[in-house]
Amino acid sequence: MATFKVTGGRKLRGEIVPQGAKNEALQIISAVLLTDQEVIISNIPFIRDVMKIIDLLIDLGVKVTKLTEDTYSFKADNVNLDFLDSPEFKIKGAGLRGSIMIIGPLLARFGKGYIPSPGGDKIGRRRLDTHFIGFMKLGAKFEYIASEQFYKVSAENGLKGCYMLLDEASVTGTANILMAASLANGTTTIYNAACEPYLQQLAKMLNRMGAKITGIGSNMLIIEGVEKLSGTRHEMLPDMIEIGSFIGLAAMTGSDITIKNCKISELGVIPDTFKRLGIKMNFIGDDIHIPEQDNYEIESFIDGSILTIADAPWPGFTPDLISIILVTATQARGNVLMHQKMFESRLFFVDNLIDMGAKIILCDPHRANIMGLDKKVPLKGITMSSPDIRAGVSMLIAALSAKGTSTIKNIEQIDRGYQYIDKRLNQIGAEIVRID
Repeated sequence: MATFKVTGGRKLRGEIVPQGAKNEALQIISAVLLTDQEVIISNIPFIRDVMKIIDLLIDLGVKVTKLTEDTYSFKADNVNLDFLDSPEFKIKGAGLRGSIMIIGPLLARFGKGYIPSPGGDKIGRRRLDTHFIGFMKLGAKFEYIASEQFYKVSAENGLKGCYMLLDEASVTGTANILMAASLANGTTTIYNAACEPYLQQLAKMLNRMGAKITGIGSNMLIIEGVEKLSGTRHEMLPDMIEIGSFIGLAAMTGSDITIKNCKISELGVIPDTFKRLGIKMNFIGDDIHIPEQDNYEIESFIDGSILTIADAPWPGFTPDLISIILVTATQARGNVLMHQKMFESRLFFVDNLIDMGAKIILCDPHRANIMGLDKKVPLKGITMSSPDIRAGVSMLIAALSAKGTSTIKNIEQIDRGYQYIDKRLNQIGAEIVRID
């Protein structure tokens, strides 16, 4: 199990370029299964989860060619469906939560899709009901083999368009149903659809492939099914979660950092939410410059009550940044209540921050009250273990701001979502040593 040895207290300075969006990559890459023609995707991040989904496609018979460092060609003209019944597929699929994204394309194009119960972060319940209820409404037959924890959907006579109201605005659920509906017979309306930029990117890509999707960017998508989709080229957005992570890192360490090529128009409320902690930032074209700050002060609500930051479906504040903004608040001036509504285990990592000297009261599994230290008392280095991707990076940010040396174990979790994070941060002044 690899670890990071982190020497804290260093100010960072320079420019850093965010990777391609992890959450977009998993659904965009899965979408290549919808056509037998070539699809070229660029700005693909080199991270564990993305490489695993590419490896899974290769096992399914998809021809994958690496064209440049971040650009790949995919051609799914000879898909091996027998692989879905193999023991190897059950092992590989179970090791990656993103593997759920191949079901919609396989079901739409080939009439069946299988998946073992997928893995991923241990941040609480992450149910798959939205995906499978949507497939069933499109006419698919669902089967769950409990003894093997194996899910199967099939549609021997094809899928049929329908109206559906999703039980939750699930990003992956919406994406999976959208891909399936693109080749269904008739018109499908998805209400209470997620509308994250990742979904908008997927819908635009599918339209370039010949799909007929309207309502992009809203919570109602209308899909007129087509018989066949063609190839296309697609460039992924920069990763908004990594951008938010770098904003928090700059503030915590009192650093002067410029985040390049951010596609600011696609970031929604993320910059403004960090500004509410008192973090200054300058927008220069599509770059975000965070100047060195000795301290930053949390705003209050207009009536003087304590600020609450809560996650919400887009265009609300993304849940993947709650851990990041929470750790950033530990060195602010003032108090803030963090409300993580979606996952009941995501805040448990704060025990590590408390051990480092942060003043945090975990009210319940979903809420934490942070009393900022105003940089008067630095956090202290400790040994800790990363439970999930975002908590792992939050620990890394805390360690980089802390006095002394920290050890972070289980950094494979961080590698799942952040490419070469140690090398990239070391280039702008951090001191992170990877120990394999």
